[in-house]
Amino acid sequence: MTIQPAAMTAAPTDQPAGRYDRATILLHWLTAALVIALFALAEIWGFLPRGTPLRKGAQSLHISFGLLLTVVLIARLAWRGGRGRRLPPATTGLQHLAAKAAHRALYLLLAAQVVLGFLFRWAQGEPFQFFGLFDVPAAFAPDPDLAHRIGGLHDTVAWAIIILAGLHAAAALIHHYALRDGVLRRMLPG
Repeated sequence: MTIQPAAMTAAPTDQPAGRYDRATILLHWLTAALVIALFALAEIWGFLPRGTPLRKGAQSLHISFGLLLTVVLIARLAWRGGRGRRLPPATTGLQHLAAKAAHRALYLLLAAQVVLGFLFRWAQGEPFQFFGLFDVPAAFAPDPDLAHRIGGLHDTVAWAIIILAGLHAAAALIHHYALRDGVLRRMLPG
């Protein structure tokens, strides 16, 4: 594994040379936790009776976590584009191309999901709050037909994210346990 010289890293850090900086690691794992929580909440409320406080609470938490994911995703893209540590590719050839394509697809799907989430909630015409602290104003009038179409896309993109993130995680575990090449350790804290 080639280690990038310290002079070429974009961000000062006290992390070992073969690891990402703390901010990159934090944003990565925060994104993963939010995606899992958002997906779990959406799946759970499907089993709860409509109109119940528990279902409404799960939906409200889903919306708040979605807004938090929006902020984390913007911060992650800004950090990656600016000060985030650049490491040399861990793989070469087709593995490198597949990893790069998967990362780009995950970013694209996450961005699409955030936009679809906003559009879906606005089209529903229902309150849109962040942990009850403030409302997100509506961008357009409610449209039930549009809400139905966007809701379907939102669900489809959610499943695409979960499948691709699952493959991403499986690849990291294969690198760690089968190939023993240190790829997973690059994104682990400590």
